Amino acid sequence: MAWLKVSVLTLCIQIIMFQPMSKSSSPSPGTRDSSAVAVAERPGATDTKGSINLRIEANTRQLIDDAAAILGKTRTDFMVESARLQAIDVLLDQRLFVLNSGRYDAFIRALDNPPAPGPKLRSLLRRKPAWQK
Repeated sequence: MAWLKVSVLTLCIQIIMFQPMSKSSSPSPGTRDSSAVAVAERPGATDTKGSINLRIEANTRQLIDDAAAILGKTRTDFMVESARLQAIDVLLDQRLFVLNSGRYDAFIRALDNPPAPGPKLRSLLRRKPAWQK
């Protein structure tokens, strides 16, 4: 079943990152749509930038500055990237996807009947983890 979770997560990430949908094409509440629903849009070339002002303690600001410097980024770039990644994680954790009855049944069958582990998976599971060596 773990392979299915990874596949669903990968699909969600691909939907968010590579297939933005326009605001007009979102399904109305209560309707079932067999197509994927994206939760984020890629900004267009004409989108304007806004600002966010934060009040933080000096030691927190220094911590952020130190981490940004290690990565060769500005404080703003570091904070925006960190917040963006966290936002994607939150949205993926709360993701709702709607399936028609046929796809739902197939999804449930896949969850209830995972494929048997192959030789590569068996080999991997027999190996001792690096942190236990």
